Amino acid sequence: MMTAAIPFLDIAAGHSELRAELDAAYRRVMESSWFVLGAECAAFEAEFAQFCGAHHCIGVGNGLDALHLILRALQIGPGDEVIVPSNTFIATWLAVTHAGATVIPVEPVETTYNIDPARIEAAITPRTKAIIPVHLYGQPSEMTPIVEIAAKHGLKVIEDAAQAHGATYMGARTGTLGDAAAFSFYPGKNLGALGDGGAVVTNDSVLADRVRELSNYGSTKKYVHDSIGYNTRLDELQAAFLRAKLPFLDDWNARRNMIAQRYITRLAGADIVLPGVIDDATSVWHLFVVRTRKREQIMRVLAKAGIGVQIHYPIPAGRSSAYAGAPLAFANCPLADMLSHEVMSLPIGPHLTTDQTDLICDALHFALNSA
Repeated sequence: MMTAAIPFLDIAAGHSELRAELDAAYRRVMESSWFVLGAECAAFEAEFAQFCGAHHCIGVGNGLDALHLILRALQIGPGDEVIVPSNTFIATWLAVTHAGATVIPVEPVETTYNIDPARIEAAITPRTKAIIPVHLYGQPSEMTPIVEIAAKHGLKVIEDAAQAHGATYMGARTGTLGDAAAFSFYPGKNLGALGDGGAVVTNDSVLADRVRELSNYGSTKKYVHDSIGYNTRLDELQAAFLRAKLPFLDDWNARRNMIAQRYITRLAGADIVLPGVIDDATSVWHLFVVRTRKREQIMRVLAKAGIGVQIHYPIPAGRSSAYAGAPLAFANCPLADMLSHEVMSLPIGPHLTTDQTDLICDALHFALNSA
């Protein structure tokens, strides 16, 4: 088996491709000497809202804050329940907990890893106020039945789109499929800053105004504070970098899709579970996640071959120490438990070459045959 140094994600290659654009963004901010709530953030908010097909975008400090602020703006808090996927990064759960509400986990569809709409209604109680579907790994959740269930029970739908910049469902971009959406611009995302960043996207003007106020110390006018707010703003430098990258996002997502399709073709028939894609949706392949019961052995072989692989996520949120004292029986999430022991993320990104993809497939076939 050949060896090669293939990182899980080559962020540096993206910076090299856009060096001129990123340098120009940096210079604009430095020369302006305006670093918070300035022209760069306002321009990015308008551009990202247009990209998503939404009316409003509010830049915030990170994706967790984006989710939390939406919940606060909707006045969801103590005594309320929020339905979340059992299989997701813990930030989805933490946002609900920070708001003072109670997490109600619902198990995923095995083929897509996203929340199972068929299981949601059984989890609804008189205290339920919202559903947070996560577009996990870049693939949209099945939003039509989720939105229908929410409408039937008078619930809000909050998209966790932290991994799905540019993904579509029924022809519409993520960020426009519910009442509001939270995005993360963590550096490893499809649209990543050079530090932390996030945004709330919505078509609801009242909600947008409330989020903007809460994100800025509860203020819409300097030194006038109408609510108990937070300090969580998208700074000018990160906004400028995101503006530089946004025009390239669709192309970079298309490159990710080409890699994903090559994986699917080259790994067809292998003793491994490949990711499924729902009808009427386009994934942006933030992650390419496969499943195998031989994960540990395979990861050792791939590591020796110099191939970067990761696990998303090795510990379900409900199994973490943070929720050890929670009132719910989170142990009753066997699918999340199963996935945590089987999932493995292969390298994917817009700068992974065809040759590198083929080397990964060859190494994986070797690992599967020798495990």
